[in-house]
Amino acid sequence: MSDRTSSLSRGRRLPALLAALAIGVAGVAWGGCGGSNDNSVSEAEEHAEKGLEEAKQGIEKGKEELKKGFEKAEEATKEGLNEGAEQAQQGVQKGKQQAQKAIEEAKKQTQEGVEKGKQEAQKAIEEAEKYQQRYGD
Repeated sequence: MSDRTSSLSRGRRLPALLAALAIGVAGVAWGGCGGSNDNSVSEAEEHAEKGLEEAKQGIEKGKEELKKGFEKAEEATKEGLNEGAEQAQQGVQKGKQQAQKAIEEAKKQTQEGVEKGKQEAQKAIEEAEKYQQRYGD
């Protein structure tokens, strides 16, 4: 289970557990802990109130931890997006470089083709001139 999921589960179960504990403590206090002495009833009420206060503090602490968990998850998501953007940018740069190499190679081959064509044309002109001299007018 991920940290976020476990934090959510704890965040949902904690208030219910604390409320049940508080109800149980209050019930014991209300029942007088089996004795009829007013002093023991007030002690139980004090314990119940203390338990409720601790439960409230626990809930607040749980909320803060949950908030921190969400903030960490958001930060991790942003970092992941930034890394993805960087990788995409690197891919674009690599693609540009490859395209530039292909363009340069195409220019080179085109220039070689033009030069070869010029040579062939020159040979054809020379042969035409020889033919004209031989069979000339």
